[in-house]
Amino acid sequence: MERQWAQTRAVSKNPESRISFTEYLRYDEILQYLSDLASNYSDTVTVESIGNSYAGRDLDIIKISSGGDDTRPVILIDAGIHAREWIAPAAALYVINQLVENPAESALTDNVDWHIVPVLNPDGYEYTFKEDRMWRKTRSTEITGCVGVDGNRNFNFHWNETGSSNDPCSDTYAGPMDFSEVETSYLRNHINRNIDRIKLYLTFHSYGPYMLYPWGYTSELPGDWETLDALGQEAIEAQQAAGGPNYTIGSIYNVMYAASGVSNDWVKGVPGVNLSFGIELPGGGDTGFDPPASDILSIVTPFFEAIRVFGQYVADNYG
Repeated sequence: MERQWAQTRAVSKNPESRISFTEYLRYDEILQYLSDLASNYSDTVTVESIGNSYAGRDLDIIKISSGGDDTRPVILIDAGIHAREWIAPAAALYVINQLVENPAESALTDNVDWHIVPVLNPDGYEYTFKEDRMWRKTRSTEITGCVGVDGNRNFNFHWNETGSSNDPCSDTYAGPMDFSEVETSYLRNHINRNIDRIKLYLTFHSYGPYMLYPWGYTSELPGDWETLDALGQEAIEAQQAAGGPNYTIGSIYNVMYAASGVSNDWVKGVPGVNLSFGIELPGGGDTGFDPPASDILSIVTPFFEAIRVFGQYVADNYG
């Protein structure tokens, strides 16, 4: 259900004025930022809840559109399905910030609409701030003494075949059944409602850097892998030219490891969004999952150039 927000702050010409990229934001701060954008940019921004997390938190999605009456192609982005990967929501927020608040990037919304879920696993995300920094899973019902499911093993495309676990205590526990998690099922529902318009799907993770396309459940490549590879290479080169690192590109199974039931496999394999990528952002800190807040801008700023390539490709081919 779409929500209307009261205006809370005046619009500033500084595209980073309402949000900090020198710290990792808590979930309530992220929701407040989205609400500010919906208020201050009501001509281009709407914020909706696609559902609620296990603990009842709103799963907010921001829709960015300069017009077209819901007929334009959509790029769908989600981040933060793995709770400990803080740089992924930060990158999603930077994309939102630039698309909405930076006039220099307005061309990216001329012919394409953007749907972005900055944190798909808010319960786990908050838990990493309060209890366990390295927590990965959701926070759903305890089973045999263990809590949560790996949301990125919970999608029903080759669910629980390889690279996932039946053990509820495992970090890669696939769940008692596919789409057992409300967070993954609400994302599925949003995709199904908008499937005629979604042309490209990006899910942000860490750590890499890797640019990954399907499949994760098998070493075999999709029939259009050359298209995916060429687009991914162009995105990598653009962000590398802006000072980013060289990403390794390829299929999930062949580049990283076997993983079944992952979101970008399902998005391509079931609803049929051909352009589907999982992006593992650069790591840092002691574990790779905890780059210091002082590194956020150095990671997300060049990465936005990859997003520009994806946006232009969809505009050129579907706009």
